[in-house]
Amino acid sequence: MAGLEALETSGTNPDVTLLYDINGLADDAPRWFDRVMEFVGEYGILVALVLAVVWCWWGARKRGALDDAASSVAAVVWAPLAAGLAVLVNVPIRSFVERPRPFRDHDGLTVLVSGKNDFSFVSDHATLAMAMGAALFVANRKFGLLGIGLALLEGFCRVYMGVHYPTDVVGGFALGTAVALLLSPLASALLTPLAKAVGRSRRAGRLVWAPVAEPPARKTVGLPEARDAAPESSGERDLAA
Repeated sequence: MAGLEALETSGTNPDVTLLYDINGLADDAPRWFDRVMEFVGEYGILVALVLAVVWCWWGARKRGALDDAASSVAAVVWAPLAAGLAVLVNVPIRSFVERPRPFRDHDGLTVLVSGKNDFSFVSDHATLAMAMGAALFVANRKFGLLGIGLALLEGFCRVYMGVHYPTDVVGGFALGTAVALLLSPLASALLTPLAKAVGRSRRAGRLVWAPVAEPPARKTVGLPEARDAAPESSGERDLAA
């Protein structure tokens, strides 16, 4: 541990070098941009991920069969559950590693968020974001790619804000992905029957299954003689002759 601490405080550590490179962008950026990055990194991306989950759930309900809708909705529901579980797994990791925030050991950093007095490794925000992104990818490729992109942006923002090392973010990505993917089969086995049961209920069924009704068939507009003659094909007339 002593060697690790010495490496962290030295300028030869690429983790520290990258920290200064990314956080240094805040010095050259206008103040309003730093305010935007502060909001996006602290709240905005997490809100966007929640909205992506809701949007994905809304579309998953519109399947033709209840079984398909239930399995799709169960996969979407796993996304926020995976994020919460990943953060719980992170609690003992942070207590074991006890890595201080980078601004406590390194001078000259621009810290955009105050009050960060807990430990740094691994990043809760990065863990939450990547767990939701990876779980969404299992449920829906399009929304999953969107979620993973938002998670990568979240990781960049945390380093830009001066509250995490790059390796804190990478560790959060790894933890969130592992929880979301490794436990996905078990979550599907437990959540899909529950979703089917909810889908069969009268009051809450639309939470799981709300198939889109097919539009009514168009009627042929024309003379009565033409409508009567329409079903008769040329082949049928030849056979009658």
